[in-house]
Amino acid sequence: MKAKILSMLRETDGYISGQQLCEEFHVSRTAVWKVIEQLKTEGYKIEAVRNRGYHLEETPDVMSKAEIESLISTKWAGCGVLYFPEIDSTNTYAKRLGDGGADHGTLVVSDKQTAGKGRRGRAWESPSGSSIYMSILLRPEITPNQAPMLTLVMAQSVAQAIRKITGEEAMIKWPNDIVLNKKKICGMLTEMSTEIAWINYVVIGVGINVNTESFPEELNKKATSLYLESGRKIQRSQLIAESMRQFEHYYELFIETGNLSAMQEDYNRLLVNRDRDVRIMEPGNEYNGHAIGINETGELLVCKEDGQIAEIYAGEVSVRGIYGYV
Repeated sequence: MKAKILSMLRETDGYISGQQLCEEFHVSRTAVWKVIEQLKTEGYKIEAVRNRGYHLEETPDVMSKAEIESLISTKWAGCGVLYFPEIDSTNTYAKRLGDGGADHGTLVVSDKQTAGKGRRGRAWESPSGSSIYMSILLRPEITPNQAPMLTLVMAQSVAQAIRKITGEEAMIKWPNDIVLNKKKICGMLTEMSTEIAWINYVVIGVGINVNTESFPEELNKKATSLYLESGRKIQRSQLIAESMRQFEHYYELFIETGNLSAMQEDYNRLLVNRDRDVRIMEPGNEYNGHAIGINETGELLVCKEDGQIAEIYAGEVSVRGIYGYV
């Protein structure tokens, strides 16, 4: 009821009467009043006027189950939300849900992680109050060798969501880092449970630096936040909801085609590496090339110095700009 009342307050330009809310949810005026008071204690500015009702004046950067659910408008992506003020890792929890039979599209969100994970087992700094830490559980009917493409689907979705919510020109550093003004604002980690020929589930974790005001000195040159780049605070729950909306759209295109062909042009348009000289760093083998874009299965096409076109697979390979991170 709390999430639905929030949705109704948002969708109403003027006032919504207490009686209307009572009739909508078949509860007493006291029950409605208690929900309104709870929302006020969480920071929502709600005006109550006798004989007119309630009006939502201002929404703060609230992270809660009700706030996120009140903004989700998808058919399945993120429709089941589990929110935690603090958790070890949203990916770890989502994998436990996967093992336990949770539904496709279940979303795990936390305000803080105590054991966040990055690529190759690296720790991911996850303080509270400023960033997004979320993981979505998927049960795609695809083969295991198709699963890595889902990471690119999420990268495209988050980049588009950032652009939609903030107006900032977020770009993708292949395969799945989101960058703004040549600095990283978002990383992703995809994990899955598979058998030989099929997938039990896939979990995609996303960490976005949203309202972070500063970074340690060693990260300043390559990391940033939406707040530092835009100069304004962003409502994290809105960005979560828009990311789910975008992801549902691109995921369904991917499932329909079995590859990235339907979103290849969109992805390449946002690819910061495209038409740039890059450094390919494979274990025991490094070389320079010119990035062309991705193919329909997500490999980065790179023209080598001898003119040959190489297909670079994500994994242990790192791709960087000749003179820096991008």
